[in-house]
Amino acid sequence: MIAKLPELVNGDERLVWRGRFLAVDFLVEVGDIPYYVSIQSGRITSVDRGPFPMRPWRFAVRATAEAWEKLWESVPQPGYTDILGVMKRGEARIEGDLQPLIANLRYFKEVLAAPRRLKGGV
Repeated sequence: MIAKLPELVNGDERLVWRGRFLAVDFLVEVGDIPYYVSIQSGRITSVDRGPFPMRPWRFAVRATAEAWEKLWESVPQPGYTDILGVMKRGEARIEGDLQPLIANLRYFKEVLAAPRRLKGGV
């Protein structure tokens, strides 16, 4: 699902516009599998499946594979509607430099929920 992020995000002009001032590399961990995501001007330029020793990132969003699957359901259960809800449930954690995440919170919430569209969700 994470591998499809570039087409899901870059094909959504409203979402790209929302992140137009953003340039950041961050880590998304699905279970034990790390994915390094690079964003330039709101567009995802690459998603690389790791691990890559010593590869830098500004912040990381880590959750169990089961939590990601619940987040990406077409109609997610309460507590799984966004990554902060999953974190509140104790099934995800966010670490690193949180400034770019918090400054662009709606953008990142929509990016991380974008795979939901593959299952017919909004």
